[in-house]
Amino acid sequence: MFTGIIESIGRVDEIQRSGGNLIFTISSGISSELKVDQSLSHNGVCLTVIWKDLHSHKVEAIEETLAKSNIGDLKVGDLVNLERSMIMNGRLDGHIVQGHVDLVGACVEKKEKDGSWEFVIQHPKGEFFTVEKGSICVNGVSLTVVNSRNDGFAVAIIPYTYEHTNFKNIVEGSKVNLEFDIIGKYVARLLERK
Repeated sequence: MFTGIIESIGRVDEIQRSGGNLIFTISSGISSELKVDQSLSHNGVCLTVIWKDLHSHKVEAIEETLAKSNIGDLKVGDLVNLERSMIMNGRLDGHIVQGHVDLVGACVEKKEKDGSWEFVIQHPKGEFFTVEKGSICVNGVSLTVVNSRNDGFAVAIIPYTYEHTNFKNIVEGSKVNLEFDIIGKYVARLLERK
């Protein structure tokens, strides 16, 4: 369980193929504090640490993860948003994030405002939806929805978030991992059954 508040940015140092899986070596400021077998969010994808040293760690993404996220599109040198699991007796600064990506969306517009940025994200119409001022997790970042539509939404990014996440590298056409609000997903499923 995560909050969507990014702790660190990692850098992809190496990518190895292992059958249908990909093993990523990531260097970051928190790698030395990690433990093998620990869950860690990478761009919103919960992956297990399988190796670590003082400066880097390795995680393995299986075919299911590669099919449902943008993790397979990472290249050596790319930046990755990192968050360790939340501590249950602490503050929940973001929202409840599971680290289970629902689908991949695309940035269709990036607008620089006077002191902020607006990103318009498009996704396939279907069972997932947003609500105005509701929560959405984009590449692991907990954000508030503005301009909710059936096939997308916009998010407004403050300078701190822009500088301390990989949002600074997102441009029109970039693929982004989307995890929709868990409470909204349960409500939608309950209404389907009635």
